Amino acid sequence: MIDKLHYISQVEHAQSSVTSHLAAIEKVLAAGGKWIQLRVKDQTEAEVLPLAIEAVALCKKHGAKLIVNDYPLVALKAGADGVHLGLDDMPVAAARALLGAKMIIGGTANTLAHMQLRAQEGADYIGLGPYRFTTTKQNLSPVIGLEGYFSLIEAARNAEITLPVIAIGGIELTDIPLLMQSGIHGVAISGALTNHPDLPTQMGLFQSQLITN
Repeated sequence: MIDKLHYISQVEHAQSSVTSHLAAIEKVLAAGGKWIQLRVKDQTEAEVLPLAIEAVALCKKHGAKLIVNDYPLVALKAGADGVHLGLDDMPVAAARALLGAKMIIGGTANTLAHMQLRAQEGADYIGLGPYRFTTTKQNLSPVIGLEGYFSLIEAARNAEITLPVIAIGGIELTDIPLLMQSGIHGVAISGALTNHPDLPTQMGLFQSQLITN
């Protein structure tokens, strides 16, 4: 079962150390997060592995799932629940051969052709975005926007793509009602949780919006 609310880890504004990913993750877990993606950029597998091992332990403690961004071998060695692959990362089919049938594999998409590729490759869910401009990610794909989600979800439905679609990219709490009307399964959030001064309340609001819309 793919959760409706994915938290994408990032370092907090007040922090600079990569290990602060773990601090941010722990706060989200304490606030009730159940699906965590460890997203550490510009680091080697050897550097990410110990972080992933600690993140897995934190998630198990809170009954949550840990997905590793970009690094299938790290996900395997750390005992994570799955991996999320970008468009320039290892193909989903290759990751599936490496990780086996039980591991969750998500794949990024920006167009209908990408969505069709992810479905053909055997992904478990699609991360579709970006919704709007975000500073969280470098080399950003073309912004999709609200109208883009409506048209892409309808096109995917007509193409008989049934994978859960997670919207991502600069999404705020007020975006949820209209976004959910497009037919997406859920959303991936980073900055709107990481840097919020009242994280438990913010988490509760996101979760309630996703349930009621």
